Amino acid sequence: MHRMTTLIAAATLAASTALAEPPPDIAAQLRALGPVVNAPASEKIYAAVLAKQPKDGVTIRSDLAYGPAERNVLDVYAPSARPAAAMPVVIFFHGGGFIRGNKTDRANVGYFFARHGVLALLANYRLGPKNTWPAGAQDVAATVRWAQAHAAEFGGDPKRIVLIGESAGAANVALAVFDSKIRSGKKLGISGAVLESGVYDVALEHQAAAQFKIEQPDVRTSAYFGTDVKRYPAMSTVKLIDDLSTPTLLAYAELDPAQMQMQAGEMFATLCAKGACPSLLRISGHGHISQVLSYNTDDTSVSDPVLAFVLAH
Repeated sequence: MHRMTTLIAAATLAASTALAEPPPDIAAQLRALGPVVNAPASEKIYAAVLAKQPKDGVTIRSDLAYGPAERNVLDVYAPSARPAAAMPVVIFFHGGGFIRGNKTDRANVGYFFARHGVLALLANYRLGPKNTWPAGAQDVAATVRWAQAHAAEFGGDPKRIVLIGESAGAANVALAVFDSKIRSGKKLGISGAVLESGVYDVALEHQAAAQFKIEQPDVRTSAYFGTDVKRYPAMSTVKLIDDLSTPTLLAYAELDPAQMQMQAGEMFATLCAKGACPSLLRISGHGHISQVLSYNTDDTSVSDPVLAFVLAH
């Protein structure tokens, strides 16, 4: 049964399409870069368009504490002219392989949502090796509690919170959403989640490292998940799912590394087998990093379907 579900999921992944692709000149550069995680090269491709991104009409409050740790801080992006009705709320979590990254690296995401009438919170979270699994997911839950208590102060609706994560951020969001044990059985109380190219099965990544061409030891994995590989299954979200109450948009990029695409398929198959198939988005023409760099530019191939999901929930 599981094998059949996996095959169906693989076929669905192959057939699914995004609403659009990047502009041809950018798409050509991304395809030449290939299915790799190369932040500097991706950022170079998008540097010119991000330099021209619109920032008008947005007010920012920086480094608001949502918890006791040094990295328990977030930035609030809100429309300067507050709408009459309470706004939906997005909480975004950056990537960085569990060991690096900063909310300011994704300011374009905050500007995008605020310019479209959505209150955006961009959060930092604890990183390895100083902090290990499941610190990131615990911080995700903490930001939700903060938003539920404070979103109204900025014009947001605390009952309409959608979590969005990319890469390691998506891994942390997935664990916080699907595993109630991480939050001591308490309800998360959000209206949706968007997962962009996350890590959901660290055991699979290790077992198939040679096939995926992942160098061993994997500094990222060992820094956050530890070096005892026997414990990896117990830290793999796909094996820990016990809460199916959150509507989810599961996304992956055409030019994601093989392990990211495989894990998207595995997560899709697992959720469907449990009777909770997520919405699925194959991001055509994009790579692991570029999909998020495209927010708040003329390239709306990613931001448009994500915004539609947020507004529908």
